[in-house]
Amino acid sequence: MNITNVLLSVGIIDDIGHFLGNIYTPSLFLFTAIGMFMKILSIHNVPYMIIGLFCTRKFKPAKNNHKYAVLIPARNEEPVIGNLINSIKKQDYPQELLTIFVVADNCTDNTAKIAQELGAICYEHNNPDERTKGFGLKYLFEQIEKDYGIQSFEGYFIFDSDNLLKRDYISRMNDSFDAGEKIITSYRSTKNLTEGWIASLYAIHWLRSIRQRHRTRSFLHLATNIQGTGFLFANEIVKDGWKYTSLTEDRSLTADCVVNGYEISYNNDAIFYDEQPTSLKVALRQRLRWAKGHLQAFGESGWGLFKNIFIDKNTKWEKDDTWYRFLWRTIRHRFMSFDTFAQLLPKQIVTAFKWLFWNLFLFPFTIYNAGGQMYIFRNGTWLSKLVRQFTGNVTINLEPGWKSYAICVLLVIWMRIFYRIGMYLANIWMAIYIFIIERKRIQKVSFWKKVLYCLTWPLYDVIERYVKYIALFKKVEWKPIPHESKITIDDIQEN
Repeated sequence: MNITNVLLSVGIIDDIGHFLGNIYTPSLFLFTAIGMFMKILSIHNVPYMIIGLFCTRKFKPAKNNHKYAVLIPARNEEPVIGNLINSIKKQDYPQELLTIFVVADNCTDNTAKIAQELGAICYEHNNPDERTKGFGLKYLFEQIEKDYGIQSFEGYFIFDSDNLLKRDYISRMNDSFDAGEKIITSYRSTKNLTEGWIASLYAIHWLRSIRQRHRTRSFLHLATNIQGTGFLFANEIVKDGWKYTSLTEDRSLTADCVVNGYEISYNNDAIFYDEQPTSLKVALRQRLRWAKGHLQAFGESGWGLFKNIFIDKNTKWEKDDTWYRFLWRTIRHRFMSFDTFAQLLPKQIVTAFKWLFWNLFLFPFTIYNAGGQMYIFRNGTWLSKLVRQFTGNVTINLEPGWKSYAICVLLVIWMRIFYRIGMYLANIWMAIYIFIIERKRIQKVSFWKKVLYCLTWPLYDVIERYVKYIALFKKVEWKPIPHESKITIDDIQEN
């Protein structure tokens, strides 16, 4: 009886194996469709990079100086907030048109006291249930509306406490605002690039964003993305208050503005300096929060952006409009929605699902069914092509059966690892490109440090991929990133 049950179980398992092997080929239609969809979402990346190499939007000197509020959300930023406020006070822009607001958000140190002593208007927000940066900004806008009125200021800057501003920063951003731009981001440099390879990952990432995203999108009058700090927007954006309280309020703001038809521009001449983490533990914690926030932003705005690609309710017929001008404006808005949707979509999770389901799960059952030939060094990376130049197409012939199934699973995993190694090595060129193209704007770095930073740079994307997998299942809370750099704007200007 026991032997009969065992044989029956083995027969059922074999039937399942044959069934899964047989559905692999029919299911490739869906596999191909997902792959084509992902390629369509990335089709503009190479043209963007080429355009960003040569072009960025330029703004004429402003005819008018506008009245701005400078907002600084701060949690226990006693070591650095004074340096930021001092750099604002050293701007070449009329100080009477600038009002500095600080929200001391659940602080337990002297952040509020230092801000007030330096002339900032400081509100203290103490609510342990509202601990994200977005909640701090929400509270700050509520106080500004109550005491001044949101419309009292034409535009709002937002900075993190560790930032420093080049002396003409606000003047350059005012050029963009005076040209009619409603949302503008700026050039993000790093003030502690030489403090280790972890800081260098971030520094290269922000400069990559400038070259691959901001410059081209601004040049083409599209919408780039807000990245946490160093941006300006018109009061109409927050006429009903600040509503972006998720883990990554910048992504939510970007998506919501694009859904509502706003361009997001970039000013290449407005430079601010940002402090990057130097601890791997802190960096991983921050990246996990970003990953979770990006997933939340996609859940909140992804469908709205996708609908906007096909149904544009924001582009209105204007007085003295012509059909071709209206057509161009609606095409541009639809493409902005497509572009932002492509940025928000968690591509790493989609590609991981494709690989797990089709390559690692279903494909080995085709080998179990009928056997087959498998290549050892077959993928599209330059490393694979180089190896094949020396080894040729190394293959393994597998007979049907469970043994071949197990070997196939191991080979699929090996080929994925080999593919990732090839992609890692290929991505080193981006760091080399950044150090060459941005050499006049970044800190001086020794040759050997540049070598180290270039070799470790691809880890930035490796970390992003795996923390996004973790964020899909893990509950994440907002925690502050410690800032301790004593570098001032005078130090940077002297260097």
